[in-house]
Amino acid sequence: MDDGEESLNDANEAEVTSSPLIAGLPDDISLFCLARVPRKHHSILKCVSKRWRDLICSQEWYRYRQKHKLDETWIYALCRDELDQICCYVLDPNSSRRSWKLIPGLPPRTLKRKGMGFEALGNKLFLLGGCGWSEDATDEVYSYDASTKSWVEAPSLSTARCYFACEVLDEKLYAIGGIGSNSSDPHSWDTFDPLTNTWISHRDSNIVPEIEDSVVMDGKIYIRCGKSPVTHRVYAVVYDPSNGTWQHADADLVSGWRGPAVVVDGVLYVLDQSSGTRLMMWHKERHEWLPVGKLSPLLTRPPCRLVAVGKSIFIVGKGLSTVVVDVGDLGNLGRRVMMGSSIPKLMSDYNVISCKCLAI
Repeated sequence: MDDGEESLNDANEAEVTSSPLIAGLPDDISLFCLARVPRKHHSILKCVSKRWRDLICSQEWYRYRQKHKLDETWIYALCRDELDQICCYVLDPNSSRRSWKLIPGLPPRTLKRKGMGFEALGNKLFLLGGCGWSEDATDEVYSYDASTKSWVEAPSLSTARCYFACEVLDEKLYAIGGIGSNSSDPHSWDTFDPLTNTWISHRDSNIVPEIEDSVVMDGKIYIRCGKSPVTHRVYAVVYDPSNGTWQHADADLVSGWRGPAVVVDGVLYVLDQSSGTRLMMWHKERHEWLPVGKLSPLLTRPPCRLVAVGKSIFIVGKGLSTVVVDVGDLGNLGRRVMMGSSIPKLMSDYNVISCKCLAI
């Protein structure tokens, strides 16, 4: 390409960049209009022009929709298929015809790994660590930009980890405990700050490798661990960011944490499948577990994972079979059978590893 062609391309690029989003309208008014288009149509908007595509993939678009409460939450599920490879599906819970859709293009190096962390921070999903039968725990991290629908390699963990807890607190990503490599510290945790794009390593003797489940509640991270070698009882630890330490959690709370958990409006809910399928809630004031209701075993197909959008709990089981329960009205607390809507499962019985929410 000669200098004349290069100058012409630069001029065309500048003209596209300086042209208005919508002819005859200031850009702030255009953004006001475009930001109100439902998320399911964003892929169509990106096809209109390069200017529109750049806008919809930008942080400006993400922040504007978030600031004006226009952002919409979709659910992402990390699964393992019949070939023992991981795959990722997405669900628009607001769609009139709700169905799970495959997200293509997962990083090839992650497909056979087990024990990976899966979390959402901002408008990105993160796939962290993991290990395999011929591979030690890794520190690799990949991020998926939900706006551009692309996977890229992200900054590596401070410590290689497998089967660990992964949560977001105060706009930071936490990778906690789990099984590491020979050089890793099992009593450590890492925090990722997206503003600096770096991980920082920490240590606390109360963190153990055996991680069963985790939730964020009341501005703290709760981790349900395996059985204590001393008491042989399941126990939990809680992280308070105000002092940066881990302590043992309330024993009564731990006693009813017998399955996958989710927090809605500061209330902890657990799917207890030890005798039937019951949704339980932790009543902080009464300091006890209360039954919310029973679910039909024909609809819930364990192993299940829980995720919440607003006041609705999505119970996602084998094959991505999904039951939706509204816990906004608990006037019928303890009723025998809980009513809820359902979303059809896939043709294949994929196992669900983790479910996370991401809003744009």
